Amino acid sequence: MPVIVNKYLIGRHFVGIALWPFIVVKSSCLKKDQVFINHERIHLKQQLELLVLPFYLLYLVEYIIRLLQYRNSALAYRNISFEKEAYQNEMYLSYLEERKPWNFIKYW
Repeated sequence: MPVIVNKYLIGRHFVGIALWPFIVVKSSCLKKDQVFINHERIHLKQQLELLVLPFYLLYLVEYIIRLLQYRNSALAYRNISFEKEAYQNEMYLSYLEERKPWNFIKYW
C-alpha cells in the first residue's frame, strides 16, 4: 500500500484519504503515524471487500443518511459504519491480521 504525499488535499480537517490502492496524505510526517496509517489501511481493506466502487457509493449514501439523521457533518462522518470500524480499531495495529471479512457490517 503506497503512501503518497499531496499537500493540495482540500479541507481543514481532511489530512488523508484511502483511494484504492493508495493512501494519500497532506504531510510527509503522516507517513510515520502508525495509528493514522492503520486507520487508512482498514479503509483499504473495506474497499477491497466491496470491490472498490461500491464502497464509495455506500460511503456516500450512508453519509447522507447520517447527515439527515444528525444534522451535523462531523457527527454524520463519525457515525458512518466504515469510519466507526476504523476509528475503534486504529490503535490496534494488528487488527487487520485478525479482522473478519465484512466486519464493518456490525457497525451499522
